[in-house]
Amino acid sequence: MAREFPLEKYRNFGIIAHIDAGKTTTTERILFYTGKTYRIGNVDDGNTVTDWMEQERERGITIVSAAVTAEWKGFRMNVIDTPGHIDFTAEVQRCLRVLDGGVVVFDATQGVEPQSETVWRQADKYNVPRICFINKMDRTGASYENAIETIRHRLGAHPIAMQIPIGSEANFEGVVDILSQKAFYWEDELGTDMIVEEIPEAMRENAAIAREALIEEIAGLDDELMERFIEGEELSNEEIIKGLRRAVIAGLCNPVYCGSCLRNKGVQPLLDAVVDLLPSPLDIPPVKGHSVDGEKEIFGHADDNEPVKALVFKIVTDPYVGRLAYFRVYSGTVKQGTMLLNPVKGKKERVGRLIRMYADRRDDVNEVYAGDIAAVLGLKDTFTGDTLCDQHHPVVLESISFPEPVISVAIEPKTLADQEKIGLALQKLAEEDPTFRVRTDENTGQTVISGMGELQLAIIVDRMKREFRVQANVGKERVAYKETIRKPVERYSYKYAKQSGGHGQYGHVVLNVKPNEPGKGIEFENLIVGGAIPKEYIPAVEKGVMEAAESGPLGGFPMTDVKVELVDGSFHEVDSSEMAFKLAGSMGFKEAVEKGSPILLEPMMKVEVTVPEEFFGDVLGQISSRRGEIQGSEMSMGNVQLIHAMVPLGELFEYTTVLRSATQGRGVFSMEFDHYAAVSDATASKILNL
Repeated sequence: MAREFPLEKYRNFGIIAHIDAGKTTTTERILFYTGKTYRIGNVDDGNTVTDWMEQERERGITIVSAAVTAEWKGFRMNVIDTPGHIDFTAEVQRCLRVLDGGVVVFDATQGVEPQSETVWRQADKYNVPRICFINKMDRTGASYENAIETIRHRLGAHPIAMQIPIGSEANFEGVVDILSQKAFYWEDELGTDMIVEEIPEAMRENAAIAREALIEEIAGLDDELMERFIEGEELSNEEIIKGLRRAVIAGLCNPVYCGSCLRNKGVQPLLDAVVDLLPSPLDIPPVKGHSVDGEKEIFGHADDNEPVKALVFKIVTDPYVGRLAYFRVYSGTVKQGTMLLNPVKGKKERVGRLIRMYADRRDDVNEVYAGDIAAVLGLKDTFTGDTLCDQHHPVVLESISFPEPVISVAIEPKTLADQEKIGLALQKLAEEDPTFRVRTDENTGQTVISGMGELQLAIIVDRMKREFRVQANVGKERVAYKETIRKPVERYSYKYAKQSGGHGQYGHVVLNVKPNEPGKGIEFENLIVGGAIPKEYIPAVEKGVMEAAESGPLGGFPMTDVKVELVDGSFHEVDSSEMAFKLAGSMGFKEAVEKGSPILLEPMMKVEVTVPEEFFGDVLGQISSRRGEIQGSEMSMGNVQLIHAMVPLGELFEYTTVLRSATQGRGVFSMEFDHYAAVSDATASKILNL
């Protein structure tokens, strides 16, 4: 089977934005205009293609990212529609890792919103070139200029306006393309026919001035164009687009387009911009990996004939076909029926069915080439972030790191029959979502599930009921507190010795336990020289320490940011065993920690509250009473104040209701996890009910 599209005609891009900016609506229009669907899906009617889960259609939000393949003007497009809600931030993160470019959608009435900032920063981290689309130009209060200004100020980006809207708010009719000096209109209901006309008389002068400024701005970003521009040469539109494309791929600027996806206006020029400006797999740097021992760097180029290098970025349990693994092929060709190696797990995997996903419809293919995104059935040991590679050329690609969960609830099955099914259901859901964790509380024996927010956990419980038919009682949400120590404990000696006729048990360790840098977790280092403890017992000591760190001395919360050094110890020729040293490590660590002034840590959330001017004072008081730290405020459009604050997560449960009642339903707030911070002694005793 020969390659259908040459590599330079591939565009792997994602639609990313704040919640409700119109990502799914934009994706639906892309599918319709590229001929993939014959009717336009609507989020409000619950019949969209990419939001295919029941929960997504009911709530009108995207929960899981959906990969769709489409064609436009001879180009193959792999489009990923990502969620906007902060609880599903991991979905956005893992998609950005495998995409070559992004279309960031903004609401014309709001400009840059809190979650837009988050996804923008994530895209910066992965160096994803972006173009911007200002949506909802037909809404009351829409402002193209203001939205561009917020992109410049709040994101520190370099937006370049490529269009001028014709008409505003309810009278929004079309757009002027500044470069080609043409006006585009959409008169039919579905927007399938784009009418190209001359620019309206009243706008001609402004459009000509804008073109001069645009060419100068683009030339300033590209050395090749700059020279010719300074010498007064006439630059053709094709040359300007090529120069702009180089600047976009280098991350120097973000061209801005506008339209109204719900009214079917402005989508075709956006698709043209994706083709003209976003990179193909050949334009991005080769993917970097390393050998299994981590000593040698290995690069993968977008070439079908190189050994296979692919990254699995998402696992989905499909009710009809089973476990689907989405993957991006960076180099080589993946064929059905071949064996690949998962070097992270050291396991071989057979490639079962290869599927090109069309949201929830699927077409079987025999081969997937370099630069492509597809899904595979039948992988047993491969999870999100794992590499798949040629057996004879092992390589590990950089994995994807995810934030730690900050909220947890206890969950228990309603009946005995549910008890048997609950474990399997939770395991499958945890495989799909890397920010969702399941553990058993040692003290109570309860099953505790943790995640990034209330919405994420509510949807997981809902999916358990619907997809796995498991009925469960859910406890109250609890904050995922952690514990650490304030002062170091040097050379703490612990001896575990038991004599019980025949073989005894003997293990003796000397530990240094000290505070570690924030975010480092628990680190264990063996500093023994000269064999005071034989090498084979060291892993047992480490295991004991790690297990003991799972529950701290204050409230049984997991310990974090502690460095443990094994500095000395002794052993017995006959009585020493791995078990004895594991217990010595565990008990020694527990006792040492109690002497290190243990302290409680709580997750701090970065909160942004939007309130009408008249309620500003009341809301500030509310935040302060919830132990919040106000970091600043600014005026926004429409006499609205934006308040930025840092508030402990424990104080934010049910805050939505409190805020709404204090602001006559007009206040809204959004939050995202920022960092863990120490809790004062008075608050700690309240939390621990001392």
